[in-house]
Amino acid sequence: MRPPPGAGRGPPPPPPALFELFIANVVDYAIFTIDLRGFVVTWNAGAERIKGYPADEIIGQHFSVFYPPEEAADGKPEAELAAAADQGRFEEEGWRLRKDGTRFWANSVLTAVRDEQGAIVGFGKVVRDLTPSLDRVGRQQVFTHLVRAQETERRRIAWDVHDDSIQSMIAVSMRLQMLAARQPEEVRAALAGLDESIQETIGRLRALVAHLRPPVHDSDDLVSALRAYLDDVVAGWGLECTLRQDIDASPLTPEAVVNVFRIVQEAMVNVRKHASASRVDVVLAERDGGLLVRVSDDGIGMDVAAVGAGRWEHVGLSAMRERAEAAQGWLTVDSVPGAGVTIEFWMPEYRTGSGEKG
Repeated sequence: MRPPPGAGRGPPPPPPALFELFIANVVDYAIFTIDLRGFVVTWNAGAERIKGYPADEIIGQHFSVFYPPEEAADGKPEAELAAAADQGRFEEEGWRLRKDGTRFWANSVLTAVRDEQGAIVGFGKVVRDLTPSLDRVGRQQVFTHLVRAQETERRRIAWDVHDDSIQSMIAVSMRLQMLAARQPEEVRAALAGLDESIQETIGRLRALVAHLRPPVHDSDDLVSALRAYLDDVVAGWGLECTLRQDIDASPLTPEAVVNVFRIVQEAMVNVRKHASASRVDVVLAERDGGLLVRVSDDGIGMDVAAVGAGRWEHVGLSAMRERAEAAQGWLTVDSVPGAGVTIEFWMPEYRTGSGEKG
């Protein structure tokens, strides 16, 4: 539980010297210090300009207020403090929040501050708002960074699950089978039931690994990757699938392939979980200099007004929408109860070797 505001405040500082005056008046960078627990202690003019908080409002608050809610809930701020304490500094680029709730893309450096005896007494943080430069360097660089970071994390989790959890459970299953072979019939039956449960769990973990890192995902051919996924995975759920496409044969960038594949994959999972459908159709087409993807099912439909009122997360659409918007695109949902759901999303086509189009 976060300590109450004001808990990190200390005695008034001594009259500032020239260096402290310089730091206080820098406006191009947010420069502030936090105590060992993460509470803001000092605040400069640049921090007020970039983040929107006057010093008297933010000093004493926990610095997790600068992070998107999902990252704060996952303990990211505390993890960064631990990393800076261990390594001396921690640097990254990512989304941060202003006082009004808007997000901005920032470069931040968190540095451990030590006293003369080498003990950590707090942390200093320097944050630069990179949002103005996005129009010059292109949001595609941010999109590429996000996609690569997400896929790297998915790959790491998939490897961990496969190499640790699955292999450990396989070893348990083998030992259980060896033990059962030496037991009376009634005991063997009970152990066989336990082994069956283990095998079912292994199957679910393998399905998770395949979802995190499907083999077709390494392809640079979007159409082939989607067709293989629909035939090998979605059809196995009992859904009739079709894929129609009318797009340029030249290859998309790996990031574009990943983004479209992941959105379609999430849409298919939603169909399986919520639609009660028997058929799903996927269409790829070129429109307005970009790629339009349509996923339609013949299921029970949904109340689109409820989605628009903020239920994106509950029906699994939030991740799809965020991916589309990160690629400078859009995503819409069209449905009425009893008439199926159609999801359309559009993104600029980033062709290999041609940069951003549209």
